[in-house]
Amino acid sequence: MAKKASKTSQTTKSPKNPLLAPWRTPFKAPPFAAIEPRHYKPAFTLALKEHKQEIAGIAAREQKPSFANTIVALEKSGALLSKVADVFFNLTSADTNEALQAVERDMAPKLAKHQSAMLLNRRLFLRIADLYERRAELDLDAEALRLLERTYKGFVRAGATLDAKKRKRIAEINTALATLGTAFTQNVLADEQAWHMVLDGERDLAGLPESFRASAAQASAELGKPGKHAITLARSSVEPFLQFSARRDLREEAWRAWIKRGENGGATDNRKIVVEMMGLRAELARLLGFESFAAYALEDTMAKTPAEVRKLLDKVWPAALRRARGEREALEKRARAEGGNFKIAAWDWRYYAEKERKARYDLDEAEVRSYLVLENVLEAAFDTAGKLFGILFEERKDVPVYHPDVRAWEVKTKAGEHVGLFYTDYYARPSKRSGAWMSSYRTQQKLTGNVRPIVVNVMSVARGAPGTPTLLSFDDARTLFHELGHGLHGLLSDVTYPSLAMTNVLQDFVELPSQLYEHWLSRPEVLKRFALQAGTKKPMPERLLAQLEAARTFNQGFQTVEYTASTLLDLELHSLADAKGLDVDAFESEILARIGMPAEITPRHRIPHFQHIIGGYAAGYYSYLWSEVMDADAFQAFVETGNVFDKKTAGKLKTFIYSAGNKQDALDAYVAFRGRPPEIDGLLKKRGLV
Repeated sequence: MAKKASKTSQTTKSPKNPLLAPWRTPFKAPPFAAIEPRHYKPAFTLALKEHKQEIAGIAAREQKPSFANTIVALEKSGALLSKVADVFFNLTSADTNEALQAVERDMAPKLAKHQSAMLLNRRLFLRIADLYERRAELDLDAEALRLLERTYKGFVRAGATLDAKKRKRIAEINTALATLGTAFTQNVLADEQAWHMVLDGERDLAGLPESFRASAAQASAELGKPGKHAITLARSSVEPFLQFSARRDLREEAWRAWIKRGENGGATDNRKIVVEMMGLRAELARLLGFESFAAYALEDTMAKTPAEVRKLLDKVWPAALRRARGEREALEKRARAEGGNFKIAAWDWRYYAEKERKARYDLDEAEVRSYLVLENVLEAAFDTAGKLFGILFEERKDVPVYHPDVRAWEVKTKAGEHVGLFYTDYYARPSKRSGAWMSSYRTQQKLTGNVRPIVVNVMSVARGAPGTPTLLSFDDARTLFHELGHGLHGLLSDVTYPSLAMTNVLQDFVELPSQLYEHWLSRPEVLKRFALQAGTKKPMPERLLAQLEAARTFNQGFQTVEYTASTLLDLELHSLADAKGLDVDAFESEILARIGMPAEITPRHRIPHFQHIIGGYAAGYYSYLWSEVMDADAFQAFVETGNVFDKKTAGKLKTFIYSAGNKQDALDAYVAFRGRPPEIDGLLKKRGLV
């Protein structure tokens, strides 16, 4: 079914509502300044009505089902609904307010109900099933056949083959889950908005480098407290504070606020929501014939089963744990040497790890930051795309944007052909949820003409003080490359059907393009050109490049343990056959104790604020690790040529991975690029676990 399309029905034009009118902006970009919260509800109402009529028309056709009158018609339907929803849900993530949140609470269950009604439409499904059964006779090309098979599978997985009573219950569950999921994410944002810590005076600022002080001063000014410094719950604020602050008491305060999001009691506490959602997901799985939601979710992935995911985790977890225990011993030794008469706690790890790294490799994170100016890192990411894929990014000041922080770029081939429109939105603000992501305002497709995509990358970086550049940690710079990797997966898409386009691929394949792209940031070929000192503009010296390479796998035990622990929590939570009596706190504690989680390390995401698994990564947070097996192996293909920008290898990468969407099986696509299946050795070596 069509998730996105580009044209609006002539019957829905209205001069009073910009969401319902043709967009006469450059590249038909959303006219953000003209769109107000009041416009969304009537636009959704009309778009839902139009889509319902389209679906009813397809289902009621008397003609024998054909690929054109059923599958293609389904792909073309819902254009207006996609147009409205794409704008709305991008803004509720990146620049929300109370009015938008109210609309979201109202519309989320209605949209879920509408989606269920379509996927559970018996007459529509019978037409699709008829085509699926006759697929060998239809003379379809490979992409059309893939679309038919994926459409059929999507309807079956939604419950279309079940009896009427079960279909009705599934629709009710989907509606309830949408309502609960909206509340969950709004609660996390509310907790993030409600907390900040003001640092008052030199004693509170002890240990913090000048670049971080500048961003903390800017954060305080934006909170209406000029002249002071503030720590917020944006990851780019709280994590560097834990890394540098010499005030152990303040580190603990910030750490506790960070890990307690979603479980502070009162109206924003998410634990009851989690219990209800897990119960509904378990019931949904049973209705669909699966023993657990994990089994259901993983059936349509590369992994296929929870057992296969556990097999991967069983290879990684013991090695990560051993490495983390060794790291802990080194940190405790360093703390004792400095007079610390205490055991390392979770709020101490980053602080002493930074000291240990500096002592062991003479590598100072503050010095590294001074060479990672946001503007230069972005230029490096764009330049890498140009070398690999022959595209250019040209800033456009005439394209409407939704916030002053946002910048718009036209992406073109070197011959001048339009590829797509790309938005960058990198600074943290209270109206934006924490984290980083890629999304789209329009999907690429060729079904209704050569429709080019509109893609956005969002991050939450602490802004530099006025007149000073914004400096990134190496992790932030890596995230920028990661999200552009997703962005390129969208921008380079060259697919006929919108349901197969861009990032509409299997869940544990979608992180391959993003994680693979991260590799180029660390290359000396990139750092020597773009890692320029903020003040002197001199390139990063060979000494620092060598230190970065030497320290590449430093603290990887910690990082792998905090990520993998969250993965295991996700998998175990969604493996519950029944959520009755679930105590979220006790469950989390029991799982972490069972796997031997070090007390000094906290999962990267704890259950009450684990937005990945409430959204699209339910039972799928392992996907980052699964894709990392492929990305480590895939980058080796470039290394083996002796040129990390090798044109032939880059051409295959573009053809089979970045531009191919979901036109073929994920493993087949990888093998077409690499010549063989991926091997796990690359991942273990990359993380320094062997």
